[in-house]
Amino acid sequence: MEPVTHLLAGACLGRSGLNRRTALATFAAILAAEAPDLDEVFRFGGPVTELAHHRGITHTLVAAPFMALSITGLVWGLQKAWRALPFVRTRLPLISPQPVNWLWIYLTALLSDLMHLLLDWTNNYGIRPFFPFNARWYSGDLVFIAEPILWIVFLAALIVPALLGLADSEIGSRHTRFRGRGWAIFALTAMVLLWCWRWAEHAHARNLVDNSSLTQRPVRRVALEPYPFNPFRWHAILETDSSWVTAEVDTHRDLVVSDPQLNTLSKPAYTPSVIVARKSRLGQVYLDWSQWPVVRDIGPVPAPGDPGLALAPRQTWTTVEFHDLRFAYPILDSSMVPTPAHSLAHQVALSPLSGQVYVINGNGDAGEFLNGREQK
Repeated sequence: MEPVTHLLAGACLGRSGLNRRTALATFAAILAAEAPDLDEVFRFGGPVTELAHHRGITHTLVAAPFMALSITGLVWGLQKAWRALPFVRTRLPLISPQPVNWLWIYLTALLSDLMHLLLDWTNNYGIRPFFPFNARWYSGDLVFIAEPILWIVFLAALIVPALLGLADSEIGSRHTRFRGRGWAIFALTAMVLLWCWRWAEHAHARNLVDNSSLTQRPVRRVALEPYPFNPFRWHAILETDSSWVTAEVDTHRDLVVSDPQLNTLSKPAYTPSVIVARKSRLGQVYLDWSQWPVVRDIGPVPAPGDPGLALAPRQTWTTVEFHDLRFAYPILDSSMVPTPAHSLAHQVALSPLSGQVYVINGNGDAGEFLNGREQK
């Protein structure tokens, strides 16, 4: 999931009762909820390096205890630094703060880190929780990477208690020390119920696809990708021996809509340039990550974001594109009617997380681009 969801979920986890066990629990939960995304530092190594390490070792069960220990150490250091400030030191004796239980801080950080992994598993990007012992990707395909329903629920759980506290202060009601526990538990419960609801709709959508005309010919595998906000809407991908087929599924109306002309993409030829590109650094990283890869030779076409080809005019070169069908659909379009703008070929061309490799003279790569950024 994106950072906002992780931050809000961490805050709700801390306020669900852990903050009654120890001071700084909510703070530790928020830090740990974002900690696995520290792998973003690999962005400075270039787009291919970033893709190779994104949701890598920091998103594993092996690393979780160490991530929690690091967060506990960070909270300890920040607390010591805060207490050392003159402003705090002179006024702290006048305050009776809740004591810090460092074991509970560690357990809170561990729970929050594991919740981050669980949240990331629910979307169609997935995680490799058993890496480095098992490099397989796992994904629930239940929730889109940004889910507005979760934003609304989490924000309500954090804002409403604060508003109630302001109202109580206006009328002189007694101050509640740990306000918002019930709301936080409600939000976390609502998150799980949303997953269960989407799991049921996902199974329903799969059943509709399996009983549609799309499966009259042999199908190797099927995937169902989520849309944001609408649990009844799913994007189906089917692979046959010679092509990929997509369809839009509405579980509320029991509809499966697909146009054979617009929603079918033939598998491209396996050219020598494709072989070279697959062995490149980008090719190896991309194919290790991608679950539904489309690799095709498109000829001498400049990669998006390339300001100028660094290729000699007399050299023979071609571009090999890498796409992932999991992200080749219009997530903000609610229409079920196929149009040229919704065609699979058009959506593949526009899909995010796409890469290009220049293959020169058919035997070597001369440049790699991912999402319009050059790997140097």
